[in-house]
Amino acid sequence: MNDIKTIAEKDRATVLHPFTQLKDFATGKAGDPTIVKGGKGIRIEDEQGHSYIDGFAGLYCVNIGYGRTEVAEAIARQAYKLAYYHTYAAHTTDELANLSDRLVRMAPGKASKVFYGLSGSDANETQAKLVWYYNNLRGQPKKKKIISRERGYHGCSVVSGSMTGMSFYHDYMDLPFPGILHTGAPHHYWGAEPGETEEAFSRRRAAELEKMIVREGPETIGAFIAEPVLGTGGITPPPDGYWREIQAVLRRYDILLIADEVICGFGRTGAEFGSTLYGMEPDLVTVAKGLTSGYMPLSAAIVGEKVYSVMEDAADRVGAFSHGYTYSGHPIAAAAANAVLDIVEKEHLKDRARIVGAHFLRRLNERFAQLEIVGEVRGVGLLGAVEFVADRQTKRRFDPQLKVGARISKAARDRGLIARAMPHGDILGFAPPLVVSEHEIDEIVELAYRATKQVMDELTKEPAI
Repeated sequence: MNDIKTIAEKDRATVLHPFTQLKDFATGKAGDPTIVKGGKGIRIEDEQGHSYIDGFAGLYCVNIGYGRTEVAEAIARQAYKLAYYHTYAAHTTDELANLSDRLVRMAPGKASKVFYGLSGSDANETQAKLVWYYNNLRGQPKKKKIISRERGYHGCSVVSGSMTGMSFYHDYMDLPFPGILHTGAPHHYWGAEPGETEEAFSRRRAAELEKMIVREGPETIGAFIAEPVLGTGGITPPPDGYWREIQAVLRRYDILLIADEVICGFGRTGAEFGSTLYGMEPDLVTVAKGLTSGYMPLSAAIVGEKVYSVMEDAADRVGAFSHGYTYSGHPIAAAAANAVLDIVEKEHLKDRARIVGAHFLRRLNERFAQLEIVGEVRGVGLLGAVEFVADRQTKRRFDPQLKVGARISKAARDRGLIARAMPHGDILGFAPPLVVSEHEIDEIVELAYRATKQVMDELTKEPAI
């Protein structure tokens, strides 16, 4: 068994870590890697014995909490029975057939079929191909462009990374890919004009979308992709009336709606799906994360009847559906998903997210709303964020060099709480496991509050940049 120092040295020498400053890590300036040893409930523990409340559920995904032996046992049973077989040429397993039936019945919109991958990124790549395939099959070969939103997150592969509306995912990577457009973010706090209501702001965003469609040519626009609630772009629920107005525009121009439910799905918002909560009627639905609570890699592109019927009708003419991955519908991942969804249903985690989430948002407001550096407290279900500004009256941002959000996140971690410093602003984000209790919510909020007060005190002692 290797000691902690040996593992850290091997990691530094051989692992290319995502979203890590490579030189700082390689030279040791950023410190050693955190070697995660185990987890139970909402907490993880590292090899040095430090315990942390995981206020972000890994990456929004460990909805059922850590250490659920029911899922481990389901994985083991399937591995002993059949560790792998492919799904090409109509091969399947009982776990996969049962999972697919389950997803079609529970998905928003009029679902028909499910295609499987391993991550939200690859599922959104599949969605893009389905949009192009669908429009080719129905004789509209120009109808291919996909509209996303500024600050939307849809992955970081080639097309999904292009659909992501944050520039640092594109810089030096030759993205965005041609044919991907971005319209305005649905964030009333930053985007509204003085005195503009949420309803009026939503109408304006819809009008801007329609103007883009008309400018580009409706015959060239294939789909609009969006998260019901912006996730990595700031954990931002939509303003009142937003989805009603947006969907009216999409229907007017025969544009598919792709609901990216990777974060919002399976109870995170207090509803089965974010689409359910906001009255969305998607043609295609992307799921991952909460599908297996991160216990196994698995994603799915859920295909609506409107799209699938065109695909089936064209099959005699075009032949087989030529898309798939070696691990599409992996039997062990399917078994994990069924075990996870059993827990979600049995423990009523959707309802828990709604009830405990209301307590969470109330406690965030009680503790943070009056702090002079807090511009906005927002959230829905067990998604929450606190956004910090230098002047709350004028909404003046902090100088980026101060790294206020990152400093508050670090101060929270030093106290044993993992809360994420979100990009494109000074934002502290939360997405705890859905099994979190109200008592644990109080602990999360208090630790975050103390971390914020620490950084506020530091700021008063620092010269202005």
